Amino acid sequence: MVNLNVNINQLNLKNPVMTASGTFGYGKEFTDFFDLSRIGGIIVKGTTILKREGNPYPRMAETPSGMLNAVGLQNKGVDYFISQIYPQIKNYATNIIINVSGSTVEEYIACTEKLIGLEKIPAIELNISCPNVKEGGMAFGTSTRTAAEVVKAVRKIYPKTLIVKLSPNVTDITEIAKAVENEGADSVSLVNTFLGMAIDSECKRPVLSTVTGGLSGPCIKPIALRMVWQTYQSVKIPIIGLGGIMDAKDAIEFILAGATAIQIGTANFIDPTTPEKIAKGIEEYLIRHNYTSVKQIIGGLET
Repeated sequence: MVNLNVNINQLNLKNPVMTASGTFGYGKEFTDFFDLSRIGGIIVKGTTILKREGNPYPRMAETPSGMLNAVGLQNKGVDYFISQIYPQIKNYATNIIINVSGSTVEEYIACTEKLIGLEKIPAIELNISCPNVKEGGMAFGTSTRTAAEVVKAVRKIYPKTLIVKLSPNVTDITEIAKAVENEGADSVSLVNTFLGMAIDSECKRPVLSTVTGGLSGPCIKPIALRMVWQTYQSVKIPIIGLGGIMDAKDAIEFILAGATAIQIGTANFIDPTTPEKIAKGIEEYLIRHNYTSVKQIIGGLET
């Protein structure tokens, strides 16, 4: 037996495997495929203060070794989540974490305030890859100043574990990570999707209605892995790694690079049992290499 337990501040995970926001619905959609209690946590789809219809179709496109999406944070708003979704998922035997999004600092605060009283929600993941309407559409997470501003504001009101999801579309992700750490983030999750596009050459038109979208999948793994490793050298708070993790081997690479936990995203669309398989694969790796705890390999890359 090996110990797969890890901690993100006060958040205790039975194993390092979580599902990435936007790829796993609210968890209930996957209960027919495996027992959700076998993974460390579920990060539900992006939640905003008001209902959002999302972007027009088409808003997803397959690419070599990956996919593009421009869903646009479609959701029915935080009040709907609290009244209709939360009662259905609150008793799952795993951590339920809410991904909070907004277009202004005030929206982030308003959405977060409504979640504080939910007893079975031990943490939120702050998505700072959202466009800041007051800054002309530039994402909060692409500037140390705006990233720090929104994290500082949410930290003042949110007493539970605060995870901040970082955008990779920056010059130096370590500077953003340090900025949010300084303002009270308990953890950073990285990376979110990379900005990309696809073109239909026969029609001479973009494939996505929004022209550009977020690139995810195996194609981004080497870059995401590098960013996790760099960030591990720069911050003291735990890192949650994601970006192209398709199997246990990928997950272990992220942990060796410095991730305390990992998230599974695009792989859920290919095989919905992937999270369970990865948790089992991590355990088998530790047994094979004579480790007694997953904590022994966090940041264990030998350079």
